[in-house]
Amino acid sequence: MTSRHKVVPVLVAGVLLASIPAQADNPTFEAIPHLGEGEHFTIDPVVDGLLTVGGATFAELLSLIVSTGEIRPTAPGDYKVLLSIDRVAVTQTIDPNAGTRSTVGLYTAYAYAILDPILSGVRDGRRALLVDAIMYAESIALTQAFTGATKIGVRRPRPIDYVNCGDGSTTGACSDTDLQLSFFSGHASVTGAISATATYLAFTRTGPRHPRPWITLAAGTLLTAFVSYERVRSGEHFPTDVIMGSLAGAGIGILVPHFHHRPHYEEKTYCAPPVWIGFQPNADGTGAMTLGGRF
Repeated sequence: MTSRHKVVPVLVAGVLLASIPAQADNPTFEAIPHLGEGEHFTIDPVVDGLLTVGGATFAELLSLIVSTGEIRPTAPGDYKVLLSIDRVAVTQTIDPNAGTRSTVGLYTAYAYAILDPILSGVRDGRRALLVDAIMYAESIALTQAFTGATKIGVRRPRPIDYVNCGDGSTTGACSDTDLQLSFFSGHASVTGAISATATYLAFTRTGPRHPRPWITLAAGTLLTAFVSYERVRSGEHFPTDVIMGSLAGAGIGILVPHFHHRPHYEEKTYCAPPVWIGFQPNADGTGAMTLGGRF
């Protein structure tokens, strides 16, 4: 996968806003929100909708810009300057079927991101289906946007670029902008994000004593590793590309449900949300704004 896996650099600021209640500096109000049995996550239609649609739009527009060829690639240098862990991607015998296998793995992750909310809806009702679907969509959209922005910012040649265009040529197939979108892997980052979100949801809803979250963690880790390995074998990415992609995706995949997570509060018992903003006015007409958090 090339430039179709991208995310908004304002991830943290945007997701934090989803956790800010209007009265966070007032310790007398009732718990917000009071969740029913089996409910662990809340969503903000405005903020989450903006992040999801904005991230997906950013990724798609960036993909269209890349497809025009207006961003011109530069010829790769000597592969011997690469990190030792990355040289194998250039010197290996490229597997022509590895790219297809990695894409199958990616779409397996996408399929799970669709299936899991449906199963949540069957177990816990339509609200659980909606909440899970939004969190998966947000994780994917933010990961895609962040990946795409990083690719354009770094513009690292792919291993196949070193093989086919190592003579310094920037014409023909070597003029394709996609050849310099190696860092980091979109396949690995999106698979890692979906796996991390699925694991977080499973651990939150069933607890560590249940086998389901451990199975989800193992399956997600193995799938991400499989996709990453096949991306290297296809000549599309270096090992450091897929390592960074997996870590970036997993980070976003954990943060998104984490900032939507709410413990079960007792009625009329105050407990601060994970992140809040407060404003303290002064007598002289000035004031101070504070940012607080609980992690």
